[in-house]
Parts: sequence; structure tokens; C-alpha cells
Amino acid sequence: MSETSLTHGIKFKDKVGYALGDAGGLLTFSLIGAFQNKFYTDVLGISPGKILVLILIARIWDAINDPLWGAFIQSRKPSPKGQFRPWILGFSVPLAIAAALMFLKIPGWSEGQYLAYAYITYIAYGMMYTAVNIPYGSLASVITDDELERSSLSMWRSIGAGVGGLPGTIILPMIVYTVVGKYPNGTNIQVLDGNKLFWCILVLCVVSVGVYFAHYKMTKERIAPQKKVKDKNHNALATLKDLSKNRAFIMLCIASMLLIAFQFYYQSTYMYLFTDYFGKPGLYSMVSICTYLPMAIFIPIMNKLITKFGKKELCAVGMAFATLAVLIQFIIKDTSLASPSNPTAPYIFLGLTFLSGLGQTFLVLEVWALVMDVIDYHEVRTGKREEGMTYALFSFTRKLGQTLAGVGLNALLAAISYDGTITQNGGELSADVISNLYKISTLVPAIMLALMAIVLFFGYDLSKKKLASIHTELQQRRAAENAD
Repeated sequence: MSETSLTHGIKFKDKVGYALGDAGGLLTFSLIGAFQNKFYTDVLGISPGKILVLILIARIWDAINDPLWGAFIQSRKPSPKGQFRPWILGFSVPLAIAAALMFLKIPGWSEGQYLAYAYITYIAYGMMYTAVNIPYGSLASVITDDELERSSLSMWRSIGAGVGGLPGTIILPMIVYTVVGKYPNGTNIQVLDGNKLFWCILVLCVVSVGVYFAHYKMTKERIAPQKKVKDKNHNALATLKDLSKNRAFIMLCIASMLLIAFQFYYQSTYMYLFTDYFGKPGLYSMVSICTYLPMAIFIPIMNKLITKFGKKELCAVGMAFATLAVLIQFIIKDTSLASPSNPTAPYIFLGLTFLSGLGQTFLVLEVWALVMDVIDYHEVRTGKREEGMTYALFSFTRKLGQTLAGVGLNALLAAISYDGTITQNGGELSADVISNLYKISTLVPAIMLALMAIVLFFGYDLSKKKLASIHTELQQRRAAENAD
């Protein structure tokens, strides 16, 4: 039996191996949401307005780079090792190097020199991450064609992402800060230590290469690539045109863009919040626990829930619940429940974060299964299976979400007059700045969650019933192709 003759029946090894692919990426990618903005503002002393422009320019380049790379991957003849896996392994080392350089501070430079260095390293990292992540995102669709197995892979990818993000979001916040004084209300003034941060990140970069190697060894591409048919009228622009008519694809891109924007935004703002508002940056490690712990509750029963209710339906209801939890965080702003002088306030905040995490879990776990559903739907509509280009465009919209978070955060930091160099130099932030940090850390995430719920309820149209019809048609087509 050939390696691609069996198109389903994945084993535990496949699931763990696939999860390791996102674990390797998140070992460094999670650091962007957790530390990059604060590293730029506090350690390098770059103003939020200049960071905003940097992020916009990087995304303009991504608009060119991502679709081109997706089309390139899609056009390559598969090697004996597969169509996607060799690219992931090959670019794992350049990705690790780019990540380490992104958090390196060279002493004695001016803000302008640091800004130029930030442009080079930030854009280089984005390109290397694209080089790895587009083939990785396309990989699941050639590991299995079974709906529940794909759902399982999506859950394992989310587990891998959660595990990969743990060192950066749980361990590092307890290591890389130093207490330099106290505010009048008794909370600690703590600053980010750039040297500690760099050496910790360097270790994570080395580990990430080993994790990618294990991913490569433990995964297998079972589904043979669709035979390339020369079509002079079909190219990347034609694929883009086809996908622009695919409502499910457009709505999923919007929902996923908002999800990434939400995740990056709250990860970044919570770092400021727990450091400057609550004065307990070490508690930031609990944010990831509260967000990902709900996965442990739902993973054992997720496939049963999907079978009964459907993926779209679960994700929409979950986001509505998450919206309510974060809205409560904002509403209690002017009560003792959220006062930085109340020692229980950060724990009340974390409790609501856990409830929000419960609601987010469904979309976080199933978003990659939804991508595979959209790829299947695209094949039914057009007769072409174009994982590389589809995932490249989807990946770009997620980068737009990252841009939305970065631009929005820095615009708001500038609006509230945040200056990270004040605490770095032993000073204190004003009471108004600290109060406004809480407001922008809760109201904006609540709005983004509400928009996701609306898009999933009323925009994304691959319901449980419609998906069953799509998969039945695909099975019939493939049976006919095999008979020929």
C-alpha cells in the first residue's frame, strides 16, 4: 500500500506530531503578543506612534509576500517526503534566528537606530514565519480527509499552540521583571529587563528547532496532491477571484482576523495591566492558564458536541458567552472589585478571564477544522483543491488581525499618554494613565468578541447540515475518480 493510498485512520502519533508543528511556532510567536510591544516601548524606548507605523508597513509587505509564497508552495512538485513537510523543516532554523534577533538590544544606540533595527528584524521574522506557517497550515488537509479526524487535528493543533505558548506567557513573566519601587497605593513598580528577556528567548529558539524536527518525523502526508492541470487562464488572481465569491471563506477570514486581533491585543494589554495597574507582572502567567485550561474540560467531549450541535453553532454561542464575561470586567472598573488597592482584584479579574476562556475555547479549538471545511467547500464549488493559496490568503487575514491589534494598541497607548521610559528611569505613571490602561484592556476586547459572535451567527454559513452535504458530494467525486 502506498503512503498516500490511505486517506484517513490517523493514529495518536499523527496527532502529537501535528501538534508539535504549532508548538514549535508558538515558542517564539507567543512572545510577540506577550513581550514585543513592551520591549519596544520600555526597553528600546520607541514611541507607540512609530511602532504603529512599523506594524502597518510590515503588513503591507505581508500583503505581497504571503500570497506569493502560498502560490509558490502550491506550484512546486512534491518531493518524496511530501508537498509541505520539507518546507517546514527547512525554514525552522532561519525562523529561530530571526526570532532571537528581534529581541536583541544593542547598547548605546539612539531611538532612530533601534527603530531601523526593529524594522529589519520584525519584517524578517514575519517572512520566516510565513515560510513555515503556510505549508504547516496546508498540511492538515493532506493528512486525512475524515471530518472528525480533521476536527481532532484542529484540537491537537490548538493544544500544541497552548503548550508552545506556555514558556513565553507563564514562565518568562516570573523571570524577566525587576522591582524598582512602589506606587503610593502600595503596588510594585516593576520594569522589563531586556538582557534577561533575550537569553530566555534564545533558549526557546533553540528548543523550537528540535520541536520542528520531531514534528517532521512524526507526521505523514496521506492524500496525494491533486494532479496539476495546465490552465493558462488559472493563476493566483483567478484563485483570489474564486475565493472572493466564497461567503464561508470571507466570513471565516473575518472571524479569524478578529480572533487573532483579540488574542494579540489582550495578551499585550494584560502585560501592561498586570505590570502597571495591578503591580503583579508574575500573575500574567495565570492569564494563559485561565484561557487554555477550559480546553482540558472540552477536549474529551468536543467531537460528541460537534456531532450533536455542529462546529459553527458551538463557536457562535461560545463567543457570545465570552463577550459577556469580558463586558463584566469592564463594568466593574469603578468598583472595589477592580481596584488595584484591593488584593483580591487581580484574582477576580482572572476568574472572569477563565469564564471568557470557556467561551473562546470552541473557536480556538475548531478554527483550523473550519479552514479545512472551507477548503472542501472551495473544491466542491470550483473542482480545484488549492490548499496552499487558500491558506496563504487566510493566513494573511490573520496577520491583518495582528496588525489591527498592534495598531489599535499603540494608538490607544499614545492617546492615554503612556510612556514606558518613565518607570524604566525610576519614575511613576500618573493615576489617569493607570486608570485608562484598565479601560482599554477590557472594553476593546469585549467589542471584538461581540463582533466575532455576530459574524459566526449571521455570516458564516457552513452549518452542520450544509457540511454533511458537502462531504457527501466530495466522497462521491473521489470514489468516481478512483474508479477511473
